[in-house]
Amino acid sequence: MPRPRPVAITLDHLDEPTRRLVRVAAVLAGGTEDDIRQELQPAAGDTPREWIEEVLLQTYLFAGFPRALNGMREWRRIVQVPASADVVGASRDRLVAIGEATCASVYGSMYERLRGNIRHLHPLLDEWMIVEGYGKVLSREQLDLPRRELCIVAACAATGQDRQLQSHLHGARNVGVGNGAITDALTALRDRIHEHLHARATRLWDRIRHDIH
Repeated sequence: MPRPRPVAITLDHLDEPTRRLVRVAAVLAGGTEDDIRQELQPAAGDTPREWIEEVLLQTYLFAGFPRALNGMREWRRIVQVPASADVVGASRDRLVAIGEATCASVYGSMYERLRGNIRHLHPLLDEWMIVEGYGKVLSREQLDLPRRELCIVAACAATGQDRQLQSHLHGARNVGVGNGAITDALTALRDRIHEHLHARATRLWDRIRHDIH
């Protein structure tokens, strides 16, 4: 198993910028264009812009390119600042190394089982998960891993992806997100995702907390 990536921060409760970021992640994955506009406008004023851009970029992993493109188009209209052009790509070997370390941080003791399961589904899915997902996108330093995991939780909750939601609720805890912060994040989504999806996500989190104790 690769050495997990060091996590620089822990989150016990949500501050307002992180709360807004989580809501943005949810509407990018499952909301309407009006929802996206309503969340991006206020977030642009009190949430670090690089955080928002990172969540916009990682949206394609969890909700597809169309939603990522539509969200980024709305974001550019709001901030009217071009994206940085100095994007430097890493070698494939480097992406594999950092991707494996990040994935190991998120999945902890379940990492080897995850890799085996995904390889069984299809070896290319395993490669893309590590190189494209965890290496190229989720290991970027512009947004810390605990906040990324909370945003993944939000995206999975908004789209009803319960299997992945369960994995990333555990993953958030593995990278330093406290139970209180996870509860805060789900509470922040109450008026931003469908009621039945919010109820499902909350029940799942309640079961996980109960099993932990």
